[in-house]
Amino acid sequence: MKVATWNVNSIRSRLDHATQWLQTNPVDVLCLQETKVVNETFPTAAFSELGYTAYIHGQKSYNGVALLSRQPLEKVQYGFAAVLGEERVGDLDDQKRVIAGLWGDIYIVNLYVPNGSSVGSDKYEYKLRWLTCLKEYLTALLAEYPNLNVCGDFNIALEDKDIYNAEGKEKHIMSSPVEREALRAVLSVGLKDGFRLFNDEGGHFSWWDYRTAAFQRNMGWRIDHHYLSAALGDRALSCTIDVEPRRWEKPSDHTPVIMEYA
Repeated sequence: MKVATWNVNSIRSRLDHATQWLQTNPVDVLCLQETKVVNETFPTAAFSELGYTAYIHGQKSYNGVALLSRQPLEKVQYGFAAVLGEERVGDLDDQKRVIAGLWGDIYIVNLYVPNGSSVGSDKYEYKLRWLTCLKEYLTALLAEYPNLNVCGDFNIALEDKDIYNAEGKEKHIMSSPVEREALRAVLSVGLKDGFRLFNDEGGHFSWWDYRTAAFQRNMGWRIDHHYLSAALGDRALSCTIDVEPRRWEKPSDHTPVIMEYA
């Protein structure tokens, strides 16, 4: 089975890219982030023609997540509140960032973690609150689903080797010590980095800024991840980053990351 994650930075702007990629890479489930479209205007038909069922959790112009699956998913849930309840979650579900569903015995969680804007800002504090809630959410899911694949755009490079140049990055959004510690706390519930099961080297990235010709200069960050429960990690076969779509005309600033397991 193959599960891919891809922040497409607007599904309507990148529809041709997504459908082209799926025709060449017919993964079982494609997890999209930053779809930037309400449910009613998501381009469902284009994916139906390729044999995919779409599960959508969107909003206008910002955020938005979706699951594209080659077979119907079970127990599809939207947002934190589906598991934790609205009283605990509060405003953390106002932005559409969480969708999950069951394929066979594997529960797939697709996340678009807040960026945080800048260290110390209100959006940064929101990101930290969101990650605290994420830990509770995943703890609850693991109690019910031992085979858990948590993937998406995490907007955090966990280690210095996940950044092209880590100098001064302790003050940079997506790599500050507090953010990294918050993500490590999330992973402490029993999750491992799927990519690092197979490759411990630096220099592998999934996001390149549009500015300063960052892609051409390979000035990237690895911020798109698959995190696996212990039971699912034992079934992992590979985890790869497909850089090719970042070379296409008017690409997303992210590129797909594919997890394969038995």
